[in-house]
Amino acid sequence: MATNTNPAPKGRAAQQATQKDVVALDQTILIGVFGADDARSALVRLSSGKVRKVTVGDRLNWGRVAAIGDDRLLIQRNGKNIVLELPSG
Repeated sequence: MATNTNPAPKGRAAQQATQKDVVALDQTILIGVFGADDARSALVRLSSGKVRKVTVGDRLNWGRVAAIGDDRLLIQRNGKNIVLELPSG
């Protein structure tokens, strides 16, 4: 079996992945959005560290996914809207 001996890439993703304090790891954060406009999904990192794939209508412990945009997730909780945005950078 071949072993990959190439070093990690030195591009933007590698730089962001190793920066400190870019995201608050003790909070729920949006880490990705994908899919066609009419069938979007999002990856959410929960404060527990678990990563979940969610779609519109799914429930998180503290609300329901109401909409998924290009770079944000709208969650409804007790009649209020909470917006999670992709980290900038």
